[in-house]
Amino acid sequence: MMCIGIASDHGGFALKEQMAEKLRGVGYEVVDFGAHQFDPGDDYPDFIIPMARAVAAKDVERGVALCGSGVGASIAANKVAGVRAGLIHDVFSAHQGVEDDDMNVFCLGGKVIGSALAWELIETFLTSRFSGAPRHRRRVAKVQALENQEVGT
Repeated sequence: MMCIGIASDHGGFALKEQMAEKLRGVGYEVVDFGAHQFDPGDDYPDFIIPMARAVAAKDVERGVALCGSGVGASIAANKVAGVRAGLIHDVFSAHQGVEDDDMNVFCLGGKVIGSALAWELIETFLTSRFSGAPRHRRRVAKVQALENQEVGT
């Protein structure tokens, strides 16, 4: 089984704890980047960015990032070069994001969906594979080229 990074702030903390337990229960190796306790004053970048960097460095194979809505987690994760994070709340996007866009970080809102749907979406994300189709490789390469551009060019 693959090694998965997981991270959340207070808004996704309860769901993160549940999903990490389920992932371990089915055999995934899980690296928990925090939060490690509920703190209503914490900030999602403090946990999401280290997890996203671990994905980019290939220290973990994929990442799961949670906050209250999933929006902040997605924004933060996408600031890390090499990360292709998607805010996902439906099954189609959970697999299509991997198959077509080589998504490697899955973001969701702990205050938006329940644990049953979250688990279904995470399972779909983790079992999906990038198609490698030429058109999808071309599109991912364009996004990667954008990451390498200097600001203002």
